[in-house]
Formats: sequence, C-alpha cells, structure tokens
Amino acid sequence: MSDVELKYSRVYSGDPNGFGKVAVLYGGTSAERNISISSGEAILDALKNAGVNAFGIDIGENACEQIMQSTFDCAFIALHGVGGEDGKIQALLDLLSIPYSGSDHAASALAMNKLHTKQVWQAHGLPTPPYFMLDDDVTLESILDSLGHVFIKPIHEGSSYGISPARSLSELAAAVEGAKKYDSQVIAEKLIHGEEYSVAILGETVLPPIQLKIENGFYDFDAKYISEHTQYVCPCDLPADALGELNSLARRAFKTVGCRGWGRVDFMRNMSGEFFLLEVNTVPGMTDHSLVPMAAREVGLSFEDLVLEILSLSLVER
Repeated sequence: MSDVELKYSRVYSGDPNGFGKVAVLYGGTSAERNISISSGEAILDALKNAGVNAFGIDIGENACEQIMQSTFDCAFIALHGVGGEDGKIQALLDLLSIPYSGSDHAASALAMNKLHTKQVWQAHGLPTPPYFMLDDDVTLESILDSLGHVFIKPIHEGSSYGISPARSLSELAAAVEGAKKYDSQVIAEKLIHGEEYSVAILGETVLPPIQLKIENGFYDFDAKYISEHTQYVCPCDLPADALGELNSLARRAFKTVGCRGWGRVDFMRNMSGEFFLLEVNTVPGMTDHSLVPMAAREVGLSFEDLVLEILSLSLVER
C-alpha cells in the first residue's frame, strides 16, 4: 500500500443484520457533551437508514449501570472527551466481551493524554513541537524565553476546550488560568507558525488530508463547529513528496500510539515545510462540520458508508 492513498477498499459486506443489535453510545459528562450528542444522533440516523438494528444510549453519570442493563451485540462509541474517549468505556466493554468501534482502552487512554502521546512520539523519533509542563519547576517567564509564542492546552480535553495562544506574559497567565478550568494538568506547546492539516485514518487507509484555513488563525471551538468562514481544502494542494510525507507520518503516529479502526491526526507545517504532530483523536466528531466525513467523501464514501465501515472494522479487528 502506497503512502498516498487513492482508493478505499471497503470492509462492509452489505448485510445490515450482520451487526446484530448495535448501541450508539453518546452524550457523556465531559465538556464535549453537546458535540457528542450531535455526533451520536447523526451516527444513529445513518445506521437506521442503512437497515441496522440500532438504538442510542445517552451516557450519564451512571455509565456502568446503563450499559450493563442494556442488551446489545456491539457498540458504536460516539463519546468525546473525558469519560468516553479516554479508555474507561472501552475497558468496560472489553470486560463485558462486547466489540466496539475504534481503539482499545490502552490506546484511547494514551491518545487522550497529550503529554504522554508526545512522549511516545518523541521516543519513536516523530516530530512534535517542543513543550513544557506547567508545574512548580518552571516559571511563565522561562517558558516564553525558551519557546517564544506558545499554545496552552489542558492535557485531557478535546474540541479545543481550554486551548489558547499566548504571545506575552499577561496572555500566558490568562491562558493558564483558563486551561486549568478544564484540567489540573496543563501543557505549554511551542506555537508553530504555518499551515494546519488534519488527516483521517480508516482501517489501514490514510484518507485525503484536509488543509484548514481559519479566519482568526486558530482552529478553536468556534472555527470547528460554528463559523461559516473556516475553509477546508480537500484534496489539499501539497506537492507529491510533501503529501507522501504527511500521510506516512499520520500512519506512523496513529500506529505508534496503538490506535486502530478509525481516528484523526492533526498537524502543523512550518514555513520551512516541516510537519509537526499535534495530537491524535480516537473518537473524532461526526457532525456536519466534522473532518472525517469530509475526507471520506473524497474516496467515495457517503456519511452512511463511513458509519458502516467504522462499525465493520470494529468486528473485523477484534
């Protein structure tokens, strides 16, 4: 299989009864609850339209009780953020011997932790921006002196919650305070000036990368889910060698963390043309603004096709 994927070989057999009874798990209790509900409802509608015997479970504080009191053959996980994307639900389903979409509990937990993911990538020689953990051993002044402009990020959140750029000491202090509203652990990552890319993975296939052109220069919550001005360039206009490098890095980053099934890897490309890994998402959004469905369309997969493929992979890979 080449680094630049041109086609997608479908896994779905065409028999909607083959999945048995499918539970779509969505909602949850994280800051991303509303996005998860949108994703879950879209996935559930697509499965039902395809003839799959599917129903939804809006996961709340009593997740274990909800799941153990329900009867189903496999699960489509549409939970974003802490409590759903961090391995806890996956571990419970493993204990119950119920197959589910996406990465297992270990890879999910690792990918949810931005610090540990970066450490694994660094250990394997994969490029990721320099960073500092915000703790008692580092001062805000030393962070700016060492890294220059930075992004402040909660370790365990997604959908850009609590993430903000900082170019001065006052901005940095405010950004850290904002991030700590979401997580006690905060990381300062060097801000890479350049182009932003997102690469979706489906099974063994790297889907066409998407270049993000954002009005305010930062792919924040508004740019992701609200703004009509965010531009999505897919297929992107990278030269063949750069495209091959990007796709190869995405595959390696995904596999190194132990991910499987489907996901999305985010990048920055600096002014010199170097790519830097930002994070990997094991349960990306599936809303009308989401990137994975957009990339899937470029290889001929409708939203319904995509959902069926993700569910098929959950059965094939376990």
